[in-house]
Amino acid sequence: MNHKPRKRFGQNFLHDQGVIHGIVAAIRPREGQHLVEIGPGMGALTEPLLDGCKRMDAVELDRDLIPGLRVQFALQGGLTLHNADALKFDFCSLAGDGRPLRVVGNLPYNISTPLIFHLLEEAHCIQDMHFMLQQEVVNRLAAVPGGGDYGRLSIMVQYHCRVEKLFTVPPEAFDPPPKVHSAIVRLTPYETPPIPAQDEQLLRELVTLAFQQRRKTLRNNLKKLLDAEAIAALGIDPGRRPETLSLAEYVQLADALHEQRRE
Repeated sequence: MNHKPRKRFGQNFLHDQGVIHGIVAAIRPREGQHLVEIGPGMGALTEPLLDGCKRMDAVELDRDLIPGLRVQFALQGGLTLHNADALKFDFCSLAGDGRPLRVVGNLPYNISTPLIFHLLEEAHCIQDMHFMLQQEVVNRLAAVPGGGDYGRLSIMVQYHCRVEKLFTVPPEAFDPPPKVHSAIVRLTPYETPPIPAQDEQLLRELVTLAFQQRRKTLRNNLKKLLDAEAIAALGIDPGRRPETLSLAEYVQLADALHEQRRE
């Protein structure tokens, strides 16, 4: 298939066979499993995945790639293509047969964070997710409190999923080569969060507000939701910066806010 990568779609096509083999080995697709690939592109990863699971779905935004993919997989069979925007796609609509989805994708860097948040909303029908992402984004997903990588993305993804950074991928594995290194990450949604919040929407609201100004303290960032006295009553110093708090402490703050609003 001849196709010039499009910058507006953030297209960097994977071609390194060693990397492809490593990704497929990490996913271990099996017949009967329901795989969904986001952005199959030129089908480099699609073919070995389909060999393993025999039937799968793929969501591709670039309509010019669809005819070539149909021709490429006509003989192999088993691939259902959806010409759609993954950011707006209803992934759980594919799980009508009751099988949880295994989502895979070499995600464009410009949409990776909003797409992950979109998929977290549908995590109840997803078994696991394997993504190729900018290494910086993977570092943020797996970050622990106290570092510069730790933030809203770290907290909300770790609330919903177990995060495993698998391996890094050099720029030359792609065409065209991106200016950054990439990494493979596995996200496995929890059936029940290890530290469940009483109100997940309040947790999202509170974490978003806390990190709007990273250099300021909780006292300043959260004053619209919780005053310094309410924060201190939980044993949390209101003079701390947002990146120093653990997920458990953010859940503690969100639960306090939930109780406060019920009064």
